[in-house]
Amino acid sequence: MKLGSTNVGVSTFGFGAAGIGNLYNEVSDADAEAALQAAWEAGVRYFDTAPHYGLGLSERRLGKFLAGIPRDSYVVSTKVGRLLEPSDGKGLDLDNGFAVPATQRRMWDFSADGVRRSVESSLERLGLDRVDVLLLHDPDDHWAQAAGEGAPALADLRSQGAVGAIGVGMNQWQMPARFIRETSIDVVMLAGRYTLLEQSAAGEFLPLCAERGVSVLAAGVFNSGLLARPQVADDAKYNYAPAPRDLVVRAQRIAAVCERHGATLPQAAVQFVLRHPAVASVVLGVKSADQAVRNAELFAAPVPEGLWDDLRAEGFLDAS
Repeated sequence: MKLGSTNVGVSTFGFGAAGIGNLYNEVSDADAEAALQAAWEAGVRYFDTAPHYGLGLSERRLGKFLAGIPRDSYVVSTKVGRLLEPSDGKGLDLDNGFAVPATQRRMWDFSADGVRRSVESSLERLGLDRVDVLLLHDPDDHWAQAAGEGAPALADLRSQGAVGAIGVGMNQWQMPARFIRETSIDVVMLAGRYTLLEQSAAGEFLPLCAERGVSVLAAGVFNSGLLARPQVADDAKYNYAPAPRDLVVRAQRIAAVCERHGATLPQAAVQFVLRHPAVASVVLGVKSADQAVRNAELFAAPVPEGLWDDLRAEGFLDAS
């Protein structure tokens, strides 16, 4: 599907590359390559990464895999806003969620110069001459600089043909809505705010995207793990932290409705998000070949229409 009014087309199934940046625990080079290969064989042609993911490890691994593959056969997005600078940090970068040596540190910078430097470094790590989609990454506490300098810098890169589509990637919908109204972005990567569990973006944000012709890349559709398994564990994660008890119970009740219809919770989680016309791609994190195959199966397995009716009737989905 094309992003906004651009010529950038993404596969419905996107590869989220934070996992191969050693998110939470180490992934070997061989396992990372196998995950990418399995996803490619399953038809994935859109890959999302960022400097933040493993202090550049995700970009390096993705670039190594893509080397030698015809450039026009895939789409890559990366992000700006965190510059990587040398550091004398000891141990691993686990405070930021990544099991990589803390030899660099992240410096917030959404300035025009920061955008340029970040893109140049990302291209070097990826081994590419361009990225297709460039996103402002988590500018929650940096609105003035991100909107005043970062967004215009992205628009300049787009006008020069250096990138095909520009946007913002965040875990909230309110600020992205402001970017849509006040800048010229093409796409929003929205993590966790439009899911089978939580549809806070449905009332205002998604209609705004449809009205303005802005595409949505849906990430975090399992809400950090709460919807990732057919049976919801009591210690499941939500927003990267232990899930509150009320949300665990809600997810368990949704899973029971899915089971009545012969569907699994993760299957329904993916299929639900795909139903919205503003969503161009669902981006799932992958760490292994098995996960890549399993994710492809979730995309290929439609659920009975009656499931949505029952979820709506029980108050788990918006009644509209």
